[in-house]
Amino acid sequence: MIPARKLNRREWFHWGSNGLGATALLSLFARDQQLRAQSPRVPAMTHQPAAKRAIHICLVGGMSHIDSFDYKPALEANHGKTLQYDKKPDIFFGKVGLLRKPDFNFKPRGQSGLMISDMFPHIAKLADELTILKSMEANSANHTPALFLENSGFEANGFPSMGSWLSFGLGSETENLPAYVVLSDQRGGPNGGAANWSNAFLPGHSQGVEFRGGNQPVRDLFPAVQLAAGADQATREFVDAINQDHAARTGEDAIFLDRIRSYQLAAQMQLSVPEVSDLSAEPQATHDAYGMNDENTADMGRRCLLARRLVERGVRFVQLYSGGPIAGMPRASWDAHEDVKQNHSYEAERIDQPVAALLQDLRQRGLLEDTLVLFTTEFGRTPFAQSAEGVIGAGRDHNRYGFSIWMAGAGVRPGMAFGSTDELGWKVAERPIPWHDFHATVLHLFGIHHERLTYYHNGIQRRLTNVHGEVVKEILV
Repeated sequence: MIPARKLNRREWFHWGSNGLGATALLSLFARDQQLRAQSPRVPAMTHQPAAKRAIHICLVGGMSHIDSFDYKPALEANHGKTLQYDKKPDIFFGKVGLLRKPDFNFKPRGQSGLMISDMFPHIAKLADELTILKSMEANSANHTPALFLENSGFEANGFPSMGSWLSFGLGSETENLPAYVVLSDQRGGPNGGAANWSNAFLPGHSQGVEFRGGNQPVRDLFPAVQLAAGADQATREFVDAINQDHAARTGEDAIFLDRIRSYQLAAQMQLSVPEVSDLSAEPQATHDAYGMNDENTADMGRRCLLARRLVERGVRFVQLYSGGPIAGMPRASWDAHEDVKQNHSYEAERIDQPVAALLQDLRQRGLLEDTLVLFTTEFGRTPFAQSAEGVIGAGRDHNRYGFSIWMAGAGVRPGMAFGSTDELGWKVAERPIPWHDFHATVLHLFGIHHERLTYYHNGIQRRLTNVHGEVVKEILV
C-alpha cells in the first residue's frame, strides 16, 4: 500500500478502489471558509423583483402558432390560394405550397376573450392567467441554432443559458439542491443536448443539472459499491484534510473551489434528491390532476409535479422539455413537416393537462405570485403548406418570421395578448420581439437590468442579451 502521507490530491483521486464516486461526498465536511466558493455575483438591482423563481416549458421542434394561439380568420378565407411574395421565404425545406387554414378550431376563452384553439383544451380554460406574445421572431430557421438562440441568446453553442445566468447572478435559495434543474422528455434530449443548459464560461455552479426518472434521478450521485459507514466517513475526513492543505498551499483557485462546491452539493443531494423526487407522498387527487395515471400524460405529469416540488424547495430555475430528437419517424417532437393535425394533436395531448395542472397548483399554493412560468418554442410554422407549388399539403415548414409564446405568473399582466403577425400569420406586423427582448424582460422580472449582469470572458464583458435587448414593458404589471 502506498503511504497516505506521500499522496498529493491528484494522486488520491486516481488511486484506490473507491474512486471519485466515493470522494464526491467529502466536501460535506469542508466547513473551512477558505474552501467555500465565493458567493455568486449579485448584480446591482434597479427595482424590486417580481419573480423569485421560474419554470420554463420548452417545446422542441417548432409549435404552429396559427394552430394554437394566433387566430387568423383571413387564413381560413384564403385557404387554397397562392402566397404572394417578392423573395422566396427563408424556410428549411423551401417548399412553398398553397395557403392552409388552421387544423384546429379557435374560440374566445375566459373573461379576457383570448382566442385559443382546441389543441390545448385544458390550458385554454386558464386563458385569464396567460400573457401571450404573438410577435416573436428568430434569426434562424434551423432547429439547433434556433434552440441555442432561444436558450442563450446566441446561435452557436459555448454561451451560457438563461438558467445559468440566473443561477450565476442570484444563486440558489437552497443549499441542498442545484439552482438550475433540467427535466428532459423521456423520449430523449433536444437538439444540441446539454449545450442548451450549459454554463459555458460562467462558474461551474451555474451549470444546469439534469434529473432523470427512476431510482437514480441524478447520474453517479451514489457510489456504485455500498461502503461501510465507518470507512466512508474516514475517507471523507482524510480527503477533506487534503483539500484544506491544498487550498492553504495554493491559495484560492476558482476551478478548484468550484469542484469542491460541486462535491459538497453532491453530498447534500444524496439526502435531498430522493426526498424531492419521491412523488408517492403526494395525494391521489394530485396524481390524477397532473395526469400521472394516463400513459399519454404520465411523463409530463411527473415532470410538472416534480418542477413544483423543486421550486417549493428553493430551486431557482426549472426547465422542462417537450419533445426529444427531431429525426425519426414518427417524430418525437413538434416538428410537423408531414402532418400538423396528427403531430400536434399527439404532442399537445402529452402536455396540455399536466401544464394546466401545474398552473392551477401554483396558483392554489400561492406560488404563482412570485413564480414565472414560460411556455416557448424555437420558432413557429408557415401559413402555407410544405408541399409542391399548387398543392395543399398536410404539413407546415419552419417559420422564423413570426410566432407565439406565453408567460404567466410573477409580474406579467394576465389575460392579454401583445404584438401581432400579419393577417396570414406569416411575419411580425406589430412590435417585433426577438429573443434578446424576451431575455431582457425575464431578467427584468427578476429585478435585474440585463446590461448589468455581465461576465468578463476573452476580453469581452459578456451578457445574456449580447449587445441588444429591450424590455417588453407593455406586458408588465
